[in-house]
Amino acid sequence: MEVAPVSVSIFEAIEKSIPEYSQFRDNVVDGIRQALVKFVDRIADPDSAGDPHDDIHRKLGAWEFKSGRSLDSLQAAYRIGARVAWRHVCAFAERRELSLHLMSVLGEAMIAHVDELVSLSVEGYAAAQASAAGTLERKRRKLMELLVGDPASNWQAVLDAAQAAAWPMPDRLCAVALEPSAAPADDLPPDVLVNFEDATPYLLVPNPAAVSRWVRGALPGWRAAVGVPVAPADARKSLACARRVLALAKEKVLPDRPVLDCADHLVELTVLADEVLARQLAERALAPLAPLTDRQRTKLAETLLVWLSARGGAPEVAARLQVHPQTVRYRVNQLDELFGDRMHDAEERFTLELALRAHYLLDRD
Repeated sequence: MEVAPVSVSIFEAIEKSIPEYSQFRDNVVDGIRQALVKFVDRIADPDSAGDPHDDIHRKLGAWEFKSGRSLDSLQAAYRIGARVAWRHVCAFAERRELSLHLMSVLGEAMIAHVDELVSLSVEGYAAAQASAAGTLERKRRKLMELLVGDPASNWQAVLDAAQAAAWPMPDRLCAVALEPSAAPADDLPPDVLVNFEDATPYLLVPNPAAVSRWVRGALPGWRAAVGVPVAPADARKSLACARRVLALAKEKVLPDRPVLDCADHLVELTVLADEVLARQLAERALAPLAPLTDRQRTKLAETLLVWLSARGGAPEVAARLQVHPQTVRYRVNQLDELFGDRMHDAEERFTLELALRAHYLLDRD
């Protein structure tokens, strides 16, 4: 059996069924030629070891991936090649009058050889796929760093990184801050940027909609906080907000839930945006309560907050506090004596309510 003409014959048969292989004819013919040589060598010396540097069939698998195809066409080409090669083997066997036993041995050897070639191509395909995934992952990690970096990166650099990472820049996104976990995270949408390697892992979710719901489904066993939706240029602000919510939940300021949404806690985030200032506000605005006993301070502060937020009379405040209306009137009279005109000035009332909310949020003991 002459290798060169058989190689061409096999390629012509493959080309009829898979026309796209015409564009890299030389590579395919080279692969066919090497496959035939290996087969002949194996028949001549079954114990011979293959050449570890001969990777043409791995390259064929890699080319399939880089061309954007599955392995279906290449596996079909191997089947076609095997059929054509077997016809040449049968013609050779007929001329040499080979026995049925030898034909059976040749047939089994050919099947085994084709299986080996397919395995090599699968390895090449998988290696190219893994390499591409790793490269894309690195590019997306770089994009995430640019998006959440402080100070902000040059926006053109961000757009270039997004293009390199094959990530269409959305109109809006939100960050999801995560606490480290060993739980699986396998069901995230492909357009979500992920960083599980960071000491404080996070996601960037494009065009966010119902993020809290799918985070609960996609990341069971994880504790997460969903940041506010922002323009991509403000991604770091969404992440800072989400991380702040996680921290407040850990400090028992916010509820202990697996998934928290910043949108549900904007008041707390605003009041505690700067704890030092919030404490200063609480101490200064509520200074008239300082000389009182703890018991008096607690009852009057509670009454003042309900009175300010209710904007109603003694019966409504009493209903919320579950005390008698006369008790409310007595406490409000005490508050009038302590705070004076501040109780009835709109700006001062706002300051007092803000100070009280800061006080309760900061009083974690």
